[in-house]
Amino acid sequence: MKPFRISVPTRDLDDLRERLARTRFAPALSPDWTHGTPPGYLAELVEHWRTKFDWSAAEAKLNEMAQFTATVRDAELHFVHVEGKGPKPLPLLFSHGWPGSFWEVSKIIGPLTDPAAHGGDPADAFHVVAPSLPGYGFSEHPGTPGISPPEIAHRFHELMTDVLGYERYAAQGGDWGAVITTCLGRDHGDRLAGIHVNMMAARPVIGEHSAALTDAEQAYVDGQAAWRSSEGGYTAIQSTKPATLGAGLSDSPAGLAAWIVEKFRSWSDCDGDVESVFSKDDLLTNISIYWLTNSIATSTRLYYEAWRDQATPMFTPGYIDTPTGFASFPKEISRPPREWVARAYNLQRFTEFERGGHFAAMEQPEALVEDIRAFFRPLRG
Repeated sequence: MKPFRISVPTRDLDDLRERLARTRFAPALSPDWTHGTPPGYLAELVEHWRTKFDWSAAEAKLNEMAQFTATVRDAELHFVHVEGKGPKPLPLLFSHGWPGSFWEVSKIIGPLTDPAAHGGDPADAFHVVAPSLPGYGFSEHPGTPGISPPEIAHRFHELMTDVLGYERYAAQGGDWGAVITTCLGRDHGDRLAGIHVNMMAARPVIGEHSAALTDAEQAYVDGQAAWRSSEGGYTAIQSTKPATLGAGLSDSPAGLAAWIVEKFRSWSDCDGDVESVFSKDDLLTNISIYWLTNSIATSTRLYYEAWRDQATPMFTPGYIDTPTGFASFPKEISRPPREWVARAYNLQRFTEFERGGHFAAMEQPEALVEDIRAFFRPLRG
């Protein structure tokens, strides 16, 4: 376990600005976002990235979080580790997703580790550990097949227990983080106080002896099929030919920005205006992490690996016996009814929120923090 600070060479930033200055924009296919990120908005974002975005300030803000690396199995894993301030902090593993990064934890790490400083009860303190997924940002991808969500969960478990020495811990996540957290609950439940997710990541067993689907459940299943048809193109390419996609996105920062910002707009509770929720600097901090580490190809490889590992809980029906809390945000890409979640998890808490979307830790940090605190309060033991 070694301390880590982000320090991007000046030559990499110069190269980025030069590439941005040479951007060739595609012709507009529509005046809005109907066909994806429109060149008009992309031009604004690219110009801001080239002339106004201050990576050194973003880097300094990222480095305010204590970071480390450790060799776990066959690769260097990057992670944030901030100890809690309270009588008995509970270790909490926070797992991010795609197209996010460890930057997602930045708005919730203070209230979780030091609740008293944010108007909370010190008894709710957590030790927070927030790794970068293998192949994302500053975490190395070992370059071998099989780095799927179940495998990442095993590596994160080793980080928490073997590297950091925690006997018992809690886990939270959304997107791939929810899948990894679900795998932890399934495969390492004996060491977990509980799991908290803000996206459905398990597939319930539905058979002849199962209760019939409620109207709400059937509407959810039908809605998921419709969503995959209209919005699932990114999944199809990333789960089949991530290297081809990666060739373009690794060479063009504008292309990378278009690919990522479209998801932040589509999946957040922004009513079509992505900057009503995320500033350009917030968006570009996350995009820059992908660009400056050249990790978009290895990040999308996770889709390829997940779709080929039948142990991934999205594909293999099962039941997660570990106590589970579920945070349901209205603009999440999948919003199952309580009874559907309870088919797949030992559901102890189900909270519906009035605002928020896929990137809950960045969109609604206060609401998410309070739900995490409330769920784990009786499980601290």
